[in-house]
Amino acid sequence: MKDNKLSNIISQYSSEEHVDGQLYTLNLGPTHPATHGIFENVLTMDGEKILHSEQTIGYIHRAYEKICERRNFAQITTLTDRMNYCSAPINNLGWHMTVEKLIGCEVPKRVDYMRVIMMEIARIADHLVCNGVTAMDAGAITGLTYLFREREAIYELYEQICGARMTTNMGRIGGFERDFSPKFHELLQAWLKKFPKIWGEFCALNERNRIFMDRCINVGGISAERALSYGFTGPNLRAAGVDYDVRVANPYSSYQDFDFIIPVGTSGDTYDRFMVRQQEVWESLKIIEQAYKNLPDGDFHADVPEFYLPEKADVYNNMEALIYHFKIVMGETDVPKGEVYHAVEGGNGELGFYLVSDGGRSPYRLHFRRPCFIYYQAYPEMIKGSMISDAIVTMCSMNVIAGELDA
Repeated sequence: MKDNKLSNIISQYSSEEHVDGQLYTLNLGPTHPATHGIFENVLTMDGEKILHSEQTIGYIHRAYEKICERRNFAQITTLTDRMNYCSAPINNLGWHMTVEKLIGCEVPKRVDYMRVIMMEIARIADHLVCNGVTAMDAGAITGLTYLFREREAIYELYEQICGARMTTNMGRIGGFERDFSPKFHELLQAWLKKFPKIWGEFCALNERNRIFMDRCINVGGISAERALSYGFTGPNLRAAGVDYDVRVANPYSSYQDFDFIIPVGTSGDTYDRFMVRQQEVWESLKIIEQAYKNLPDGDFHADVPEFYLPEKADVYNNMEALIYHFKIVMGETDVPKGEVYHAVEGGNGELGFYLVSDGGRSPYRLHFRRPCFIYYQAYPEMIKGSMISDAIVTMCSMNVIAGELDA
């Protein structure tokens, strides 16, 4: 069937564009260093020119949404951070907010601010990878090595919160497992002092670099109308000129308390996507500094003993704590019936959780709105007529994460 489709494509372009010579098929992926993940693009090529593209996903075979229907609500946290693993804490904390909306849990103000700090740090980590790799695939390898060093510093901050680095399982329903430690405060203060200078050097290296600009300007563009029709959100939509940001449109976790702007582009091309993320890093730093400076006193978790694991010392010495611990770990806590949707501004756009509960101990239905899965469908349109080298930087600037494609 695929052979017949390819024949039709070849026939169409041969007759319409009078292609000289023979068209050929190029499999870009599923395990190709330039795809940065396990997904495939079947390209129909006329020399270096791309005439047609067809995406193929499903190589990871995970079926997270169905797995969630057999897991209790606390266990699902470890599944969410395998989607966009470049900014896993945003996935984790967004899921906890969804469950809290279902059970009617209000968290302390300190939890809101702690979450904002960690989510914005994760957003910066996500943009470091995206823009660092975009620069690398355009030939500027040095910048990526600088940024990965800074990402390691961010992972050290993660370790102080949850003991993990990449797939973080950060936080708990109702708040955090532990408060910010003295070591975390020390590392965060040092990072906030050091990182702006490093980021400024990366900006100076690339933003006005003539070679980099020539590789990115007017490459892989998409209009605001087409981006909206595909369902774009996040930096890719804002690069096309639409100032939609979940943190502003539907504030959560006290984002309304912070002063920041929404960077937007005009043409929606690779360079605009790069520059929007560049500016968003500066804005995230502003938010982190505001939240950290005004971090409220109080508890680091809500009073929800049915969902929040008690202290281990209490489990050993208090029968009520032992019962709650057993029920939470074994997934024996019923939740209310209901249907909720909660969205956060993920590293790639609106990351949504649509949860349907029948009153049981696992979701009746759970759907993840993965921004990568939605905007990846526009990729063939964005690269049609371009060169293979343009297709690579376009994919990088879109920040296509394989884990979000195949959930």
